[in-house]
Amino acid sequence: MFRISSTTLPDNKNLDVALSYLYGIGRPLALTILKKANLDPHIKIKNLTSEQTAKLREIIEKTYRVEDDLRREVRGNIKRLVNIGSYRGTRHIRKLPTRGQHTKTNTRTVRGNVRKTVGSGKKKSSEKT
Repeated sequence: MFRISSTTLPDNKNLDVALSYLYGIGRPLALTILKKANLDPHIKIKNLTSEQTAKLREIIEKTYRVEDDLRREVRGNIKRLVNIGSYRGTRHIRKLPTRGQHTKTNTRTVRGNVRKTVGSGKKKSSEKT
């Protein structure tokens, strides 16, 4: 069992996939980290030695912001946008898309306008007209 920043990584996954379980680390960054640590991405987590795990933990914690630190930073950035009253801040308040997407036909679920699919409108012959 390997833990980094209060997240337990799955033992039976390859290293590159397991590192992507951390918030803020995707597959490309995981491969970069493994290249820095001189580790094969196809090794399973359960097969790592204690030196390798220590090296991985050191690289991740000293170089990158992950998990709680990154979440706190993102929350702070959104709070700053809201406080200064920017357009993006108001979009965050209303829980609407902030990056210029159209909202007339898309993002119905975000706006709370969920439409169920409707039949042809023709009543069945067994029902009264």
